[in-house]
Amino acid sequence: MQLKEINIDSTVEQKPVYDLVKRLFDIISATLALIIFSPLFIILAIIVKLDSKGPVFFGHKRLGFNGELIKVYKFRTMYENSAELFEKFTPEQKREFEINFKLDDDPRITKIGDFLRKSSLDELPQLVNIIKGDMSVVGPRPIVEKEVEKYGEYIGKLLKVKPGLTGNWQANGRSDTTYEERVQMDMDYIDNRSFGFDIKIIFQTVLSVLKGKGAV
Repeated sequence: MQLKEINIDSTVEQKPVYDLVKRLFDIISATLALIIFSPLFIILAIIVKLDSKGPVFFGHKRLGFNGELIKVYKFRTMYENSAELFEKFTPEQKREFEINFKLDDDPRITKIGDFLRKSSLDELPQLVNIIKGDMSVVGPRPIVEKEVEKYGEYIGKLLKVKPGLTGNWQANGRSDTTYEERVQMDMDYIDNRSFGFDIKIIFQTVLSVLKGKGAV
């Protein structure tokens, strides 16, 4: 399925009051978090820079609201020559990556990158995305164009809401779930989204990270 062929689902229930409250919450919470975690940002930036060659931050193009391309920010967790390393993957490794869009024991990931991913600290720069309005604190995980086919008939529905820093899948499944289960978790969130559900997901995410329950 090509991106231009996607029919954005117009049947998704509109919730203007919820959307307004959610946006205010996003701006306030992301701004406060950015201020509170600024010392941690500096420390992690220094560690990433010292750990391996390359930039501190990485901007990855993903699909946002209504299918618009957005640049999602992260701390860099891969080696600078990750593209070259990918070409050296075995056919089995490439197949696993094509199916799940992740790979166990990925040789492209740096030492500090592995820790950042497991702790989800690599996602902290996305607070900037939230303040900009590209993302929300809670919502479906932003996907790359190649993942469109994975959502099949649900892709139009997925792109009808803003992607989130965390969501139903990140809070309750993370990497321990199949891609099909992830899709269903995203759809469940879209159908039942509310401010109360968002707060519940935020607390569940914190608990999942503290327990070390699967990296995203």
